[in-house]
Amino acid sequence: VSSLLRTRGCVSEQQLQVFSGALREALTEHYKHHWFPEKPFKGSGYRCIRINHKMDPIISKAASQIGLSIPQLYQLLPSELTLWVDPYEVSYRIGEDGSICVLYEATAMKPVSSYGMLTCKNQLMFGRTSPSKNYIMTVSS
Repeated sequence: VSSLLRTRGCVSEQQLQVFSGALREALTEHYKHHWFPEKPFKGSGYRCIRINHKMDPIISKAASQIGLSIPQLYQLLPSELTLWVDPYEVSYRIGEDGSICVLYEATAMKPVSSYGMLTCKNQLMFGRTSPSKNYIMTVSS
């Protein structure tokens, strides 16, 4: 999310650092009792961050730390954005029919039974009724 704000050029590097720290704190607190590295798919729906016709409250809370209002966030961020934050993987999709892309992936010892489970993200991939639309998102470190 910080990278998306950076690409618009309307937020200073100092503001981005504050926003990133506030977002990290808010996510850590929000996921405190919903983070299961031994069962990474458990609680995946709870950890889904959405921007659609409503701004995700976690993003708006972090943005308020740097003085960004919800209308400003709607101008700076995609109108449709979904982030899946799971142990060992963070993925996103821009648009309702956009391709799902992985931002972060780590290897972990997963029980064989977990491979058969459908996460919220996988259900969307399998249940798609229209073809994917391609979107490009750049990520900088």
